[in-house]
Amino acid sequence: MQLKNAILLLFTASSLTLGACHNETKTPPATPPAETKPMVTAPDFNADSAYAFVKAQIDFGPRVPNTNAHIACGDYLIAKMKSWSPNVFVQEGVLRAFDGTNLKFRNIITSFNPDAKQRVLLFAHWDTRPWSDQDSIDPMKPSLGADDGGSGVAVLMEIARQLSQLKPNIGVDLAFFDAEDWGKEGGGPSAEDSYALGTQYWAKNPHVPGYTADYGILLDMVGAKDAQFRFEGLSYERASSVLRKVWSQASQLGYSNYFLNQDGGWITDDHVYVNAIGIPSIDIIHTRINERSGFPSHWHTHRDNLDVIDKNTLKAVGQTLLHVLFQSAV
Repeated sequence: MQLKNAILLLFTASSLTLGACHNETKTPPATPPAETKPMVTAPDFNADSAYAFVKAQIDFGPRVPNTNAHIACGDYLIAKMKSWSPNVFVQEGVLRAFDGTNLKFRNIITSFNPDAKQRVLLFAHWDTRPWSDQDSIDPMKPSLGADDGGSGVAVLMEIARQLSQLKPNIGVDLAFFDAEDWGKEGGGPSAEDSYALGTQYWAKNPHVPGYTADYGILLDMVGAKDAQFRFEGLSYERASSVLRKVWSQASQLGYSNYFLNQDGGWITDDHVYVNAIGIPSIDIIHTRINERSGFPSHWHTHRDNLDVIDKNTLKAVGQTLLHVLFQSAV
């Protein structure tokens, strides 16, 4: 994730362009209308469990495609998901990166209540960046990716564990997409599709022929202390009702200090390709207006390790999503 390949427009009093992939400059309203549905009872999200899932991933080391750590972590994720659901799909093969490297990839998709017509897709990427190109020290060595990759996967793993015990009346699909972060630095049209290769593959080759869902939610960098999630531009444009649903639930749960009613810019991320096949999807991603990159200071650096992960943030995101799922099942 690189400005998620280069477009982050952060809005303050006036528009400030920090990338080159998107020349759209319109600003969505600062406060979407709140949902009026009453709060439902949802299971308690276990932040200790989610934290342990982050640690388990980074204990393998950087999960860079074509490495032993990547293979071992993929095997671990598949085994865990199979322990919670009999419906696990693994897409594997080879994808060509922007620099000509052939990447061995595995997309891991787990379904709950697969026969339900009403479905929700939750997704994150599980690979890590092969370079720490935002770091002044050893920039060519890979990032550990505790937050960028690890946190989103960990939240979804804990949700999967919960769903295996308390089944909602809707279908839920959890996707761990691969080969997301081997993209071209610097932005511009040449970098536009160099990220999210696993998601692009899945969008063209869904795990179930003709697959669709009512909506989708992407988790990307959702575990750091004092994380801030703002309205991402494409999410608002293509899936404003989903954005309202999530932010409204977060507000009712007391997590407005994480889910801010502020413009967060346009970010090219996995949700772009899910939206492109007609599933309205949003991106929950940590942005920082006061950072030059627009992302937190540990992004694409060696500081993205377990020290940045905070259980309170994992709890805020995970509990919000569980309420969204069980609200959808009403």
